[in-house]
Amino acid sequence: MNIPNAPVRPHLHTEHDVERVDPWFWMRDRKDPQLMAYLEAENAYTEAQVADLQPLSDPLFAEMKGRIQETDSSAPVRDGNYWYYHRTVEGLSYPIYCRKQGSLKGKEEVILDVNKLADGHDFLSLGALAVSPDHSRLAYAVDVSGREKYDVVIIDLYDGTLLDQHLRGTSGDIEWANDNRTLLYTDLDKTLRPWRVRAHMLGYPTSEDVTVFEEADDKFRVGLSRTRTDAYLVITVGSGLTSEVHLLDANQPSLGLHLLQPRHTGMRYGVAHHTDSLYILTDDSDDDQGVHTKDAVNYKLMLAPVDSTDRAQWKEVIAHRPGVQLVSVQVFEDFLVLLEREDGLQHIRVRNLATGEDHRVEMPEAIYDLGLGSNPEFKTTEVRFSYESMVTPTSTFGWDMNTQTRRLIKEKPVLGGFSRDDWSTERIYATADDGVQVPISIVYPKGMKRDGTEALLLYGYGSYGITIDAGFTPTRLALLDRGVAFAIAHPRGGGLLGRPWYEAGKFLTKRRTFTDFIAVAKHLIAEDYTNADRLAIMGGSAGGMLMGGVCNMAPELFHCCVAAVPFVDVVTTMFDESLPLTANEWEEWGDPRDEEFFEYMLSYSPYDNVEDRDDYPNLLITSGLNDPRVQYWEPTKWCAKLRATLTEPKQILLKTHMGAGHQGKSGRYGYLEDRAFDYAWVLNHLGADRD
Repeated sequence: MNIPNAPVRPHLHTEHDVERVDPWFWMRDRKDPQLMAYLEAENAYTEAQVADLQPLSDPLFAEMKGRIQETDSSAPVRDGNYWYYHRTVEGLSYPIYCRKQGSLKGKEEVILDVNKLADGHDFLSLGALAVSPDHSRLAYAVDVSGREKYDVVIIDLYDGTLLDQHLRGTSGDIEWANDNRTLLYTDLDKTLRPWRVRAHMLGYPTSEDVTVFEEADDKFRVGLSRTRTDAYLVITVGSGLTSEVHLLDANQPSLGLHLLQPRHTGMRYGVAHHTDSLYILTDDSDDDQGVHTKDAVNYKLMLAPVDSTDRAQWKEVIAHRPGVQLVSVQVFEDFLVLLEREDGLQHIRVRNLATGEDHRVEMPEAIYDLGLGSNPEFKTTEVRFSYESMVTPTSTFGWDMNTQTRRLIKEKPVLGGFSRDDWSTERIYATADDGVQVPISIVYPKGMKRDGTEALLLYGYGSYGITIDAGFTPTRLALLDRGVAFAIAHPRGGGLLGRPWYEAGKFLTKRRTFTDFIAVAKHLIAEDYTNADRLAIMGGSAGGMLMGGVCNMAPELFHCCVAAVPFVDVVTTMFDESLPLTANEWEEWGDPRDEEFFEYMLSYSPYDNVEDRDDYPNLLITSGLNDPRVQYWEPTKWCAKLRATLTEPKQILLKTHMGAGHQGKSGRYGYLEDRAFDYAWVLNHLGADRD
């Protein structure tokens, strides 16, 4: 089959008097019949190119599926007089949500079978799932397009009757007031930004819904939550740099909002309630004039009385520590539970509110991934957390905060003869161009030769301060079993070493994310973990931008690359305020209407820096037609430009999910199909399918 030929229709940009001709700008028009024909042709071409991989991808899918215990259950969580959990059934793609009243020995009650919701749909994503405070009603949000526009359905849990299904096009964020009749939800604007909170009263038409809060500034997005005490509903308004919190009395929402602290550009804060006090996690300074400084960039914890939250009333509970990021705090009746990040690892610290004494929960491995559970009960002495590493499956633990002892509640089963003793994991460091040490998390078959001949897949993200910790996924065993090592690069722009690590790789220092990743690749080659002919790289979304950037800057280092839903047309997208994330993301990448940012973005934007190189890696690009985060035309245009520019024959494939969004196929089997396809392509190019 011939390579698809994308029609060329030059379109001229003239921002900042810099002319930019974009021959594939026309691809933004979904109504253009040539577009759909081109996408279908690309999919057909990809299918033809990978047809000989089916004898590998089909067994990979079966192998990955065989690693999971298909009929399984989550660890039940107590909320009031009920235990809530979800379970899966062999052959069914989606979870079934259940509960038991009184004790775990009680009769199971199915509150939502997502498989029934998915019947007749090619795609389904469940948003929020909210049970009313008296446990009598369930509200859930569902998206069947991948566009992340959720419809909300409300049912009676006692008799299963439908109470409402007319809340359309929400962000999927929902919370109940304590009257069990008022449901708060967030509306989307025309750019799919959550911009206002409305209150819906059961039994009344949506035309009578009341607007509780709305945010006019396009840079800010609105979110909903509730305090563990159930006393307040919390409306958080946030941009990349700034946040603001409004409290609503959950018992009397009609009393209106209480603004905790007016926004100041660059000040971020969050809140947790404890009886007559509020704990405030903030990066704000102690300046009583309200002037923000960066003296608490890694956050500190403050305390304020509920009835007087003026900034002058805040008292310091935990001071800022330059080397320790205070990630989050959970407040219980007698304890504070702090999630901290130090030296690239998260830790749990527990403080007794009566005595002021605290202790750290020790972890058994040198590198790992850790997270606090939902922990809905306020009056409890046990906090739940999840733990995993690159060789340890996801486990749920309970930590007794009085006795300082842990109990294993559940370890997720991994079938197929898995043994953590078969693999080795470590953290190593590469030296960046400016001398900074860039962390790498790596796992490989125990006893792997370090002679530079082995295959390795290197993963990267590096934006928004998001950390890709050293966690576990059973699908990765398909690589390890074939002798392929797996590494995670932790470049600046991510959050592994706290907020300063993030801020060192954004705005006008964003290129550091790319050069850090390149330094990691060079280190792995220099230290004989692999070589350039056996090194594959992978990243998605902003990580896909990273993939495009490093392929332009150092293509000779990589044999093949998987770029999933890649954000590659940075400049054009950041000029378009009609897109869902643009205005909000000016505080991540910068605003290209400022010439300094424009020139800098242009210097690394993958789409704008494609050049004819004979050492460009083989490339698998994936996309979602309904993706609201990275519009389908970005990977599509990038593929077209690569085809038109590169003269040395390379395999460049574009696979577009025509009925899905940012996450690809839905359901657990859909996910496995996507991953088996990606891995089969990588293994084939690395020659590891023959190792």
